[in-house]
Amino acid sequence: MLFTPYEIKETLDMFLRYKLDIRAITLGVSLLDCASSSGDETRKKIREKLLRVAGPLVKTGRDIEVEYGVPIINKRVSVTPVALVAGASADEDYSPYAAVLDEVAGELGIDFVGGFSALVQKGFSTGDTRLINSIPKALSSTERVCASVNVASTRSGINMNAVRRMGEIVRETAAATSDRDGIGCAKLVVFCNAPEDNPFMAGAFHGVGEGESCLNVGVSGPGVVKAALENHKDASFDELADVIKKTAFKITRMGQLVGMEAAKRLGVPFGILDLSLAPTPEVGDSVARILEEMGLESAGAHGTTAALALLTDMVKKGGVMASTHVGGFSGAFIPVSEDEGMVAAVRDGKLSLDKLEAMTSVCSVGLDMIALPGDTPAATISAIIADEMAIGMVNGKTTAVRVIPVPGKKAGDWAEFGGLLGGAPVMDVNKAGSAAFIQRGGHIPPPIHSFRN
Repeated sequence: MLFTPYEIKETLDMFLRYKLDIRAITLGVSLLDCASSSGDETRKKIREKLLRVAGPLVKTGRDIEVEYGVPIINKRVSVTPVALVAGASADEDYSPYAAVLDEVAGELGIDFVGGFSALVQKGFSTGDTRLINSIPKALSSTERVCASVNVASTRSGINMNAVRRMGEIVRETAAATSDRDGIGCAKLVVFCNAPEDNPFMAGAFHGVGEGESCLNVGVSGPGVVKAALENHKDASFDELADVIKKTAFKITRMGQLVGMEAAKRLGVPFGILDLSLAPTPEVGDSVARILEEMGLESAGAHGTTAALALLTDMVKKGGVMASTHVGGFSGAFIPVSEDEGMVAAVRDGKLSLDKLEAMTSVCSVGLDMIALPGDTPAATISAIIADEMAIGMVNGKTTAVRVIPVPGKKAGDWAEFGGLLGGAPVMDVNKAGSAAFIQRGGHIPPPIHSFRN
């Protein structure tokens, strides 16, 4: 693919003026060959392999930043779901595996490691159960490790036993990090239809269908899209759609250039480019403000879901036009704490948890970085997860839940997580109970349209 000098200059202007960035380069590494009947031996092999394979990642990212003038915000690693690797051992507690991942990341300067994960959409292996039980300790005792659990899929349905357990795990993880507003939960995602090639945390892992290693890239640019729409105040939706699509096309081309160069220098295949409008707490880097630029008084107003559907679809179409490597989520994220426009809408009483759930039917992922009252029952959290899993299962899309029940805080209080995670008002939760529903357990079958072969 060739790039003209004008295209490169235009895209650099996006970086300098409108906060476009390469949100992450994520090196996926298979740990399947590290499995051993000895936990100590397995962790030793994991350490040696990550130091060898991921050693050059941070320097490579920094070199490209300097040479291309392109900010690469995070350098990350994703690994094979640890439940699959640790399951060969007799270890009951898997938190030492998280400790090794955290230590290596610290030594190499890597921002986050994803893959303390389990895939339980149909049932639990022994390793899955042990990993899930280890999540609170693992996330409270590490800084850089992220965990995810896939509890549902369109093909398999919803494992309601896993949903029930994850509500409890979220509560336990919040309690284990109560001195930091339950921040451990900010590193924990519950998925339906989890992608195996996602470069974004906290849900990244290196899927079993992936090769030995690969380089995935996540590009983000809400400010660029908003700036483009500012020049089309009176345009019809047909015109807005075209503007968003063309802007996404340009962003994707720059992301592919950086991703392919990073992969080449690391000597690994280029995997996918995830073009997702992932906001930050900074003013000018908000998905909510894009929706408002379309004519909404505030995110959460009637029409928000339609506006988000247009935005997500055009971002995907623009990306696919620009690159054959588009994958991961690709679309628009709607986290609360990481988006200053979303925070403002919640504070003004214009954006509720119910409206956010409706928006997840058309966005890239799901309920993301939402602070809940600390006394929210585990069954209610499980029910929130179940609702979101149902949206993903029936619609054949990825959905996820990353909520933080903030210990000691109630609706309207402020929770602070820091950095890219930002902070958010604690949102109110429906007080009607769901315990009897969640207690049933079992399996919600897949939808009829899942039977394809």
